[in-house]
Amino acid sequence: MSRLPTILLSPGDLPPYVLLPGDPARAARIAERLEGARELAKNREFHSYRGSYRGVEVGVVSTGVGAPGAAICAEEAIRAGARVLIRVGTAGSLQDSVTDGDLVIAVGAVRYEGTSPQLLPIQYPALADPDVVGALWDAARTMGLRAHRGVVVTSDAFYQGVLDLGFGPLSRAGALAVEMECAAVFCVSALRRVHAGAILAIDGDARNAAAGAYDPHREVVMEAVSREIDCALQGILRLARRQGI
Repeated sequence: MSRLPTILLSPGDLPPYVLLPGDPARAARIAERLEGARELAKNREFHSYRGSYRGVEVGVVSTGVGAPGAAICAEEAIRAGARVLIRVGTAGSLQDSVTDGDLVIAVGAVRYEGTSPQLLPIQYPALADPDVVGALWDAARTMGLRAHRGVVVTSDAFYQGVLDLGFGPLSRAGALAVEMECAAVFCVSALRRVHAGAILAIDGDARNAAAGAYDPHREVVMEAVSREIDCALQGILRLARRQGI
């Protein structure tokens, strides 16, 4: 059976529930939470694993940074067997009320990147699946986590050049945070009729990070990432108990 060209997996290699961290090191951290975890493949930024969590088979594939790689990863993960994709990532805050170490569960993403417009008309919204959102939110509340629900922004640019990155109006419109992959994952999932969601750990204020004030390696961020991994796995358990997802 031929392997998919980028993530180097074959159809059937992944179970229906798959977590999509950006960072390959985070993919390895997630795999450590799984029973009987085994490495499936490594190619470029795409590192994949498979194991089980409390009796539910779970896959993990890292997407790398940015919408193009995330779209490729989501597309091929679906071909390899994924039916529920949950991004497990980090994001910069766009609101004073969303602080370092908080978690954000995305209900949708502003398509402020260049990949998804090549897949779907820009008028089509990048939405998370409501069942996935509900499962993640219920898990976060049950676990007593400081979490927010709302719209995030998916952007291509990270460091500011001579142009303003445009986060100000999006912040005033109520967007909670900015990251680099959600819109692509949501749009590919909509195209392929699968379910997608995202949980994000806040690692700084994006309104300051654009000028270079950014340190994602602090303990408060590492602890938030650990909490979001646990929350994502608990969300999968809730989804696995439901019919049809």
